[in-house]
Amino acid sequence: MNPQPFLVTFYGVRGSIPSPMVGKDVREKVLNILEQVRPENLRDANAREAFVDGLPEHLKSCYGGNTSCVHLYVGGYHLIFDGGSGLRVLGNHLLEQEFGKGKGEAHLFLSHTHWDHIMGIPFFVPFYREGNRFKIYGSHPRLKERLIGQQNFDYFPVSFEGYLADVDLVSLADEKECVLGDVRVTWHEMNHPGQCFSYRVEYQGKSFIYATDSEYKDLADASLKPTIEFFKDADLLVFDSQYTFIEGVEKEDWGHSSTFIGVDIALAAKIQKIAFYHHEPTYSDFKLVNIFEQTRKYLNAIGGEHPLKMILAQEGRTLDMLSG
Repeated sequence: MNPQPFLVTFYGVRGSIPSPMVGKDVREKVLNILEQVRPENLRDANAREAFVDGLPEHLKSCYGGNTSCVHLYVGGYHLIFDGGSGLRVLGNHLLEQEFGKGKGEAHLFLSHTHWDHIMGIPFFVPFYREGNRFKIYGSHPRLKERLIGQQNFDYFPVSFEGYLADVDLVSLADEKECVLGDVRVTWHEMNHPGQCFSYRVEYQGKSFIYATDSEYKDLADASLKPTIEFFKDADLLVFDSQYTFIEGVEKEDWGHSSTFIGVDIALAAKIQKIAFYHHEPTYSDFKLVNIFEQTRKYLNAIGGEHPLKMILAQEGRTLDMLSG
């Protein structure tokens, strides 16, 4: 029997607060595109389309402004990691499937309950469709109380307990793993104010790790070894790289990391591909690409023969874990 798909799609990739593009951002992209266009690129519709298709990703598109949310369709199950503002967009896509008919089932795993990771929950339309079934997982104490508090009537007109769908909360505090058919999910506590957890998903010999909001102070520190072991040999690591390396030093104990640290950890853990994630909300796409290019130089300088692949997480992008 052929395995079910193992697809990873990004719906929210920014950190701290949503950061939609504004007019000056669009203008900067247009000016950069105009500098590259040539008369032959404009001669007909096919030429114009080919020109746009050949542009760098940060010019023809954007990396996204919603906060943390990643969707996995794996082994026949819908797994969602974090409920930032990107969860609203995911919900609209799910409505086009069985969720629009009240026949959907999904599992939402929360890394932690800072607002940028839960703010999309009240706007997740499938919660308002009777017949849909959801489980929300977390390791934090008073998880239900926290989610109810976000939707206190002083802040939002619909209570957390007012959904029409069946929404259950599952505590992972005393559990070691969550098994859904042939899919195995495990978790590991990270270094972030207020406690944060990374997740590892394994299916058909492939492994995905969602590791947002964490700070890594010393790769030689024995306390980091359990994290390296948890990440070991993963096929895809989604990694918080909100700061530049210098900013990470300046903002010690704020609980975030950088692309350079991500490379160090990925090499130590023998990761196949790393997706830099939880982008700083004040960074333009141009700055994100500049940091990425500096990181590529860093990898070339220290990476040796390791075939580490790097990408910038982009909203709407899907990665097929079973096809490499």
